[in-house]
Amino acid sequence: MRASLIQIAVDPDEPVHTRRARAARLVRAESGHADLVVLPELWPVGAFAADSFAAEAEPLRGPTYEAMSAAARDAEVWLHAGSFVEAAGGSLYNTSLVFSPDGELAASYRKIHRFGFDEGEAVLMAAGEDLVTFDLPHLTAGVATCYDLRFPELFRGLVDAGAQAFVVPAGWPARRLAHWTLLARARAVENQAYVLACGTAGTHAGVEQAGHSTVVDPWGEVLAEAGPGEETLRAVLDPKKVATTREQFPALKDRVLGVSAPRRTGA
Repeated sequence: MRASLIQIAVDPDEPVHTRRARAARLVRAESGHADLVVLPELWPVGAFAADSFAAEAEPLRGPTYEAMSAAARDAEVWLHAGSFVEAAGGSLYNTSLVFSPDGELAASYRKIHRFGFDEGEAVLMAAGEDLVTFDLPHLTAGVATCYDLRFPELFRGLVDAGAQAFVVPAGWPARRLAHWTLLARARAVENQAYVLACGTAGTHAGVEQAGHSTVVDPWGEVLAEAGPGEETLRAVLDPKKVATTREQFPALKDRVLGVSAPRRTGA
């Protein structure tokens, strides 16, 4: 399976509608190069641009949904469209969308762990409740977002739901780059699963972003890693490697402590 991670740079002087159109062009450019394309967290507004969350919030099937659905359909790719600020029921959510190659919504995920320590996202957005997976050809993928990466119990729950890979869009700050790469590898090793971690580049509300999107295999080996200024990262995944790794080193079978969490598959 060919995967492309597009770590869109967020320029505060670029209007959201312009960035949305640019992101759609970048997705379409991966036609013929990728089976799965991944975008980062909150790329329409910027993960740290909390003052703009309410103004840029959209309904689920708003302009970002429509633009990304069309891009997935035109490129004939599976598209994890990163996340956007969703307005629903009087609350805001950090919501990810996954589209199939025909442009249909395959899954949506509201971020469970909100970052900010009683500021920013943590107080402005409501928390999601459901673990979400979606089925790619020959591979089941679990969905997580940015700060979720620090909570291994979420990933154990996704493994219990059948996940063989994790797709993790993020807006991760450059000052904690070492944590980003360490945690991506840790989640891959402990769950014997692929990790596709796509971070934004640029600067959000004065916070420099780490970039350094990465693809890690089930043994924890880094297959590909982008530099901070690189826009598109490509890697090839072997779905059979998950089963092979789990058979050769069956650590997951020795689990003693279970995970109890709500689960949901697909949209």
